[in-house]
Amino acid sequence: MQDGEGRPTVAEVSRAALRHNLREVRRVVGAGVGVLAVVKADGYGHGAVGAARAFLEAGAVGLGVSLVSEGRALRAAGITAPVVVLGGAFPGEEANVVAHDLAVSVWSSEGGVRLAAAARAAGRTVDVHVKVNTGMTRLGVELDGVRALGAALAAMPGLRVTGIFSHFASADAVDTQSAIAQRERFEAAVRELRAAGVEPTHVHLANSAAVLSTPAAHGTLVRPGLMLYGYAPAPHLAAHVDLRPAMRLATRMAQVRSVPYATPVGYGGTWTAARPSRIATLPLGYADGYHRRASNRGQMLVRGRRVDVAGRVCMDHVMLDVTEEPEVTAGEPVVVFGRQGEATIGADEVAAWCDTIAYEVLTSIGKRVPRITVEDFDG
Repeated sequence: MQDGEGRPTVAEVSRAALRHNLREVRRVVGAGVGVLAVVKADGYGHGAVGAARAFLEAGAVGLGVSLVSEGRALRAAGITAPVVVLGGAFPGEEANVVAHDLAVSVWSSEGGVRLAAAARAAGRTVDVHVKVNTGMTRLGVELDGVRALGAALAAMPGLRVTGIFSHFASADAVDTQSAIAQRERFEAAVRELRAAGVEPTHVHLANSAAVLSTPAAHGTLVRPGLMLYGYAPAPHLAAHVDLRPAMRLATRMAQVRSVPYATPVGYGGTWTAARPSRIATLPLGYADGYHRRASNRGQMLVRGRRVDVAGRVCMDHVMLDVTEEPEVTAGEPVVVFGRQGEATIGADEVAAWCDTIAYEVLTSIGKRVPRITVEDFDG
């Protein structure tokens, strides 16, 4: 945990863990499959630029983002590797796609026309990936429209159709019948694109779950997200790979007080001391992304041991019952999730307390929590 002036609540991000996780993906998929590292949503809360650099150092062939603005931010940081905007370009963003050399997903001829016009105006060519709806029912051209769309895009000066992709709806159970049906529809979509005279260089369907469980879905490129940050998308997939959580959320106690038996703590007095107790207050709250649903349910690490959240999580503060740690005082380090000594609390465990998923826990860490990039975590 970092020392320094000011509020001590920080999210430490390990470059070593990020690189390790990318190399694990490469090991699983083999040398013939590229890895498009997904760094959308500010690198799943870890900081997109730092994460992108670590993944590229470890052998990623490119980066995936959701928004054109996310691609622009990578370019502004000096990252020159291929970037694919998986969420497509909104009308009016086409010039930025061209100017920043971004590849972009397309699912309609109208979107292609706008991109092609912007590319021709700049004397450039834009790479596009055809997005197909195979069962997610979110974005994408339907299967029966792939051939016509592929032909139309290929005929537009200024565009180069280099990829085709889709997305699993069952992200944590890709061996289900619905996921198998999606994979079959995607394979049919690839055939339809080829029938239009387009041979895509990049064929990608596999998310983290499919990377781990379904080699048949690997294509020429895989698109891992969550696993790059250290978490398997489902418990039953964790044994397939050695992942290292790349973020540790940490802080220090702002105040420690002794309270008598029956003292209520926090809003609504939902926690009451069942014995003479010691209560530590932390400068961290739901405005920082620590979910209110962890109230009276969550735990944190103090001196390598678990202590309970006492009372409701506040906007800016959380209280802990540190009665079993009588020597702690203000300034004592606390790990909200991550490793401390030999003990660990994972973002997936925090998610279980809050009835959500690890993705949300990681991406909810607020902007006012500094991301501090370290080579690796200390004790």
